[in-house]
Amino acid sequence: MERESRIAQWLRRRAERAAERAQGPEAARPGTGSEVRSASARGSGGRRWGGRGGQPAAEAAEAARDRETLLLTAAEAGFPLAPAAHPSGYGCSCVRIGCPTPGRHPVSFAWQTQATTERAQIERWLRAEPDANFITATGRAHDVLDVPAEAGYAALARLEEQEAAAEPGAEPALGPVALLGGDRMLFFTKTRGTPEDEDEWWPCELDSHPETMEEHPGLRWHCRGSYVLLPPSRLSDSAEGVRWLRLPRPGSLLPEPLTLLETLTDACAEYAVTVEGLDEPAPWPVR
Repeated sequence: MERESRIAQWLRRRAERAAERAQGPEAARPGTGSEVRSASARGSGGRRWGGRGGQPAAEAAEAARDRETLLLTAAEAGFPLAPAAHPSGYGCSCVRIGCPTPGRHPVSFAWQTQATTERAQIERWLRAEPDANFITATGRAHDVLDVPAEAGYAALARLEEQEAAAEPGAEPALGPVALLGGDRMLFFTKTRGTPEDEDEWWPCELDSHPETMEEHPGLRWHCRGSYVLLPPSRLSDSAEGVRWLRLPRPGSLLPEPLTLLETLTDACAEYAVTVEGLDEPAPWPVR
């Protein structure tokens, strides 16, 4: 029998939980898995994990398993991962006082060297730092086109229409898509790569790096030397955090970035007119 993939297990568990919530507590019969899960979630005497206001222990354990499944599936899809800081209180888990980007940066300055798809290493990080966010290094196996969420939703609808109308066997029109904090959308694509001969590298005005993010308020192209936060990361200034709109699937091809670029540029131009009231559309808006 074919082994069920981790992402399929995660989706199945989520569907089971939704069905149980819809049916109510009376749906759990003695001796069933539903009853066991419900009893575990209630705990003994209503005890909660993490102190007052924390999650029930069973729910926290299940959330940790779901998180691990998402991260390991991304690694299986070829996304190199490295641990990142996470929100802590009103600030960041890093030691920097007044961190300007709490929970949004790698733990180590050597993140490009650390980033890996090796399952054992990722599991060690998860055990050692259960609250850590994770980044994925771009410019190796994939790039990321990063746009304002409003423009992203418009582009996503158009790209999904193209995907539905594509002939079987055609190049993918769309790949994994993530929402970052409700204000940015991330489109994962093939990478331009890192050529052995630097003279073969073609730069782009949209190229974005961690230190140049503010210079690209509209469309950003994360390639070599850059990274993005990977779902399910938490953000200090957003209840939504980082979540998948379209999940990565191991073995699936990513789209060419240039095939998405025209659609994303058009959507950003329309968004710029809406936000700024410009007379002429601009390919990347200024906030």
